[in-house]
Amino acid sequence: MLRSGPTGARNAPALEQINAEVFTLTYGSIVRQLISDYEDIEEVNKQLEQMGYNMGIRLVDEFLAKAKISRCSSFRDTAEVVAKQALPMFLNVSANVTNWSPDQTECSLVLTDNPLADFVELPDEYRELRYCNVLAGVVRGALEMVNMEVECRWVSDMLRGDDCYELRLKLKEHRDEKFPYKDDD
Repeated sequence: MLRSGPTGARNAPALEQINAEVFTLTYGSIVRQLISDYEDIEEVNKQLEQMGYNMGIRLVDEFLAKAKISRCSSFRDTAEVVAKQALPMFLNVSANVTNWSPDQTECSLVLTDNPLADFVELPDEYRELRYCNVLAGVVRGALEMVNMEVECRWVSDMLRGDDCYELRLKLKEHRDEKFPYKDDD
């Protein structure tokens, strides 16, 4: 089935997508298995983030090939592309970019919806679980592949009783692109 992104998504090409409920339930099974395997919630959080990172470094190629966008000139532009194009393309959800720091190196992505958290209620014993940490890893991995080292962390999570899903991004370093070959002049 082909679907385009939600209303307001700019230039998000349609991709073949699986049923959202199947995806959500499969992700829930993965989280449950990690909890069972590691028995330490902090380690599960790290594993989810690492899984997302590994996905992000691969997804960025597909995004760049299909989105047909020009190079982003700043961290601000990049955050807008992630929120309005990448998230709709892969999750069928968009985000608002808010809470910019004065030096433009930190911002928040506030998700309008979070399909990973459908059908989920966290029991008290898992209150430290960052259930959607895979998304933080995806963003970190994808941005690293475009030479931006960022820190991504959840500051608000509706599964923990907050009123929204807010992912905080902090630009640690923006590296110049290096080419392995020099022109023969």
